[in-house]
Amino acid sequence: MDSRQSRTPGPLRLPRPLRLPRPLRPPRGRGRLAAGAVAVALVAGAGTWAAVAGEPAAVHRADRYLTMPAPGGDADGDGEGAAARRNVRIDTSFYTSGPASERRPAVLLGHGFGGSKKDLHEQAEGLARDGYAVLTWSARGFGKSTGRIGLNDKENEVADVRRLVDWLATRPEVRLDADGDPRVGIAGASYGGAISLLAAGHDQRIDAVAAQNTYWDLSEALFPDGVFKKLWSGIFFTTGSTPVPTDMGPSPEDAPDGGGAGQGTGGAGDTGATGGGGGRAPEAPFQPEPVTGDRSCGRFETALCEMYERVAVAGKPDAEAEKLLRERSPVTVGDRIKAPTLVLGGQADSLFPLSHADAMARQIKENGAPVSVDWIAGGHDGGDQETERVRQRVGAWFDRHLKGDEEADTGAAFRVSRTGGFDSTDGRVQLSGATGDHYPGLDGDKTRTVRLTGREQTAANPAGGTPAAVSSVPGLSGAAAQLTAFGAGVALDFPGQAAAFDSEPLTSAVRVTGAPAARVRVASDTEDAVLFAKVYDVGPGGSQLLPSQLVAPVRVGGAGEDGGRTVELRLPVIDHKFEAGHRMRLVLSATDMGYASPLEPAEYRVSLADTGLTVPTAPGLTTENGDLPAWVWGLPLAGAALGAVLLVTGRRRVTTPAPDPALAGVPLKITGLGKRYAKSADRYAVQDLSFRVERGQVLGLLGPNGAGKTTTLRMLMGLITPDAGEIRVFGHAIRPGAPVLSRVGAFVEGPGFLPHLSGRANLELYWQATGRPADEAHLDEALEIAGLGDALERAVRTYSQGMRQRLAIAQAMLGLPDLLILDEPTNGLDPPQIREMRNVMVRYAQGGRTVIVSSHLLAEVEQTCTHLVVMDRGRLVSAGPVAEITGSGDTLLVGVAGGPVSDESVDAVAALKGVDSVVRAEEGLLVRLDGMTASQLLPELVRLGIPVDRVGPHRRLEDAFLTLIGGAA
Repeated sequence: MDSRQSRTPGPLRLPRPLRLPRPLRPPRGRGRLAAGAVAVALVAGAGTWAAVAGEPAAVHRADRYLTMPAPGGDADGDGEGAAARRNVRIDTSFYTSGPASERRPAVLLGHGFGGSKKDLHEQAEGLARDGYAVLTWSARGFGKSTGRIGLNDKENEVADVRRLVDWLATRPEVRLDADGDPRVGIAGASYGGAISLLAAGHDQRIDAVAAQNTYWDLSEALFPDGVFKKLWSGIFFTTGSTPVPTDMGPSPEDAPDGGGAGQGTGGAGDTGATGGGGGRAPEAPFQPEPVTGDRSCGRFETALCEMYERVAVAGKPDAEAEKLLRERSPVTVGDRIKAPTLVLGGQADSLFPLSHADAMARQIKENGAPVSVDWIAGGHDGGDQETERVRQRVGAWFDRHLKGDEEADTGAAFRVSRTGGFDSTDGRVQLSGATGDHYPGLDGDKTRTVRLTGREQTAANPAGGTPAAVSSVPGLSGAAAQLTAFGAGVALDFPGQAAAFDSEPLTSAVRVTGAPAARVRVASDTEDAVLFAKVYDVGPGGSQLLPSQLVAPVRVGGAGEDGGRTVELRLPVIDHKFEAGHRMRLVLSATDMGYASPLEPAEYRVSLADTGLTVPTAPGLTTENGDLPAWVWGLPLAGAALGAVLLVTGRRRVTTPAPDPALAGVPLKITGLGKRYAKSADRYAVQDLSFRVERGQVLGLLGPNGAGKTTTLRMLMGLITPDAGEIRVFGHAIRPGAPVLSRVGAFVEGPGFLPHLSGRANLELYWQATGRPADEAHLDEALEIAGLGDALERAVRTYSQGMRQRLAIAQAMLGLPDLLILDEPTNGLDPPQIREMRNVMVRYAQGGRTVIVSSHLLAEVEQTCTHLVVMDRGRLVSAGPVAEITGSGDTLLVGVAGGPVSDESVDAVAALKGVDSVVRAEEGLLVRLDGMTASQLLPELVRLGIPVDRVGPHRRLEDAFLTLIGGAA
């Protein structure tokens, strides 16, 4: 059988990636068997079987030590010299389910850096139940395995994995492709992902690989472009710098819950004996050799320890350090990896960024092997690791390439996870996926050039490289990276330490998928320059976000020579949407907290060598729908069921009256409208209300609290049913769900928006919910009337109250309804905002549409409205043009020519019969009548010798309103 035939297990659960404050935890793989090395040995005290109940099938687990010879030694310890004494014992667990005589594919699971095989227990059990023989192990220097950490040295860790494959080939439970060739896949994350790739390159018996959040070239990961990644390197090496444990034999504490430490012994080449739990103590428990030498190196090989200390002191790598790490990287065997490979890279990963996933995917595909690429949301920096989805996808990958299941859905050739809001049930970020039938790479399917501007600038590196700019912070940046999609994030550049070049506001949104590129010229007053390049998303208000919290370090050699050097910048790989109205900002900082900057102070002069920022896009990706909380689909189902019950129980049918052609051009006519209070036969919220509104009018609906205004509006919008009378909109009677309501836009009782979305996104989402065609929204027209400008592209949570109110009105205007209803639209606004809101309503009505506004601000209603309807206690008090209602009072303004009126003249007018009072005003006299008419007053004023210029009514809307309400009371 061809060892490349498709096959895979059920859901594989990868080990947890590295998270602070826990030590680095990547899974890993195995190596090549050195010539002459013998089979691994089963060691005393290791063999156990454990049956775990409570699942569809019992899972059997056997714990054993396997002896790995040191170079020059062998498993029996019969080599010569010190090598024979350095044999390493590897702690393993072997999981199966079902009959032992049934052969099945095998899966090797490697743990993360700083972890052990115990981290993989749950994942291994799941795979065993899905029909795989699963082998987990603690790598050298971790858990209860002996030996030193070699960072996947081919003579040690990689060779160990090859011997594990040899051991699997001897197991009766494992399917064979040929003698000594088991059907086997390998999976791991981070450190374990690297050993998975190395094993596939060194051992062609590996049939499938799933590598997550791992490196292609460790030297490039820790020394990108020759810059020392000091923060991550320090975490990485400190994790392994503790002394080697001395008690590392298997014990009952090592077993998962319910497992026992049994007895079993075996010699070299033995297939392994097993014993039931509770067997007698091992006859010869293994005691590892005590630690000797420099304890400061802890569990690391001395060469690695010395390399790190040398680089950490110098602040930059040397050629020997780069060579040492590169030799232990998958890149050295990349052209030999022929197994189908699933590459999973983390978007929130400043340790092993997506450029590593890209390099491995391109090389393995070039080898002719099937490859799929998945950019998950999280990574070593934290964030959502998408554990369940990844487990399912890896399981499907193994089902296809190990079991040969052609029906297994291995997913798209490329998938990228994107943030899409919050789950209101638990506050978690919701993810969705975008997929494509091919991997676009870091250059994307298409590119767009965004023009940058900016003069030459100086970025200063301070003495000691501190204070340093902040971008990624291990363990924290993942959450911040996801929040950048919602207008949040953590990034900081210190003044004087960075050069910035901006684009103009984008005329349309741009989704960048890949690595942007730019050309800059750098000159320095030192021999070399070290800079950190990044692209910010800058909102209309000036706030800036750093997508995925990532930077690209660059060392510019020869920058101190005349004229400096021109540099091709390859910026961090991102998947980020820059909204319309936002700017792209290219920043080159002299410092970054995660990296080592030169200790000597320096000044770098930075200018654009090319005005274009090249950004990659992948417009062909198809967006998947994210998983929805159960209540999202559960509530509609419950509502449908309730509706069915109501129909069956027989609510009375309501016949909608036929349209009235005579009122087809009349926006609103209310006739005899009545609505009783609940459980009352004679108390009315609205009673016998009738009025009519014409096109182009701005109607003010006035009344004290409890007048029935809101009840009237709710009946007008079909939210409640009248007990008497009718409402007709353009001749159609209003009932709940009446089609004519599509011609009505309403804003009642305050705005409600998703705060993390932009104003535009909120409006687009609302319109989509109506189910009407997008071209009917007239979004641009509504927005022009609302006058939000660039603020439309910002997150709503950044809006002032006035902007929220205008956005709410814009939402009500979507579709340009013929009748617009606004309830208290100026609530919470300051005077300038109130004036702007007044202009919005007037502009809307000038287009021949009708506006009904309910408000308590009488002065604004007087300036805005053309007509009024005054209600009190559910009844109509007055209706008509504003001028008519305000002009019907009993106070007259008497204009007087020739200057102020004398006190004697004021007293004389006040003494007239039928005059209540007289007050001197700037324009003359305010005369309040009490029985006298204006026509009777005029000759009396002339008789008194007062030089009358004019006589007319003088009353504000407030006076009229209070008079009307008082009269009605």
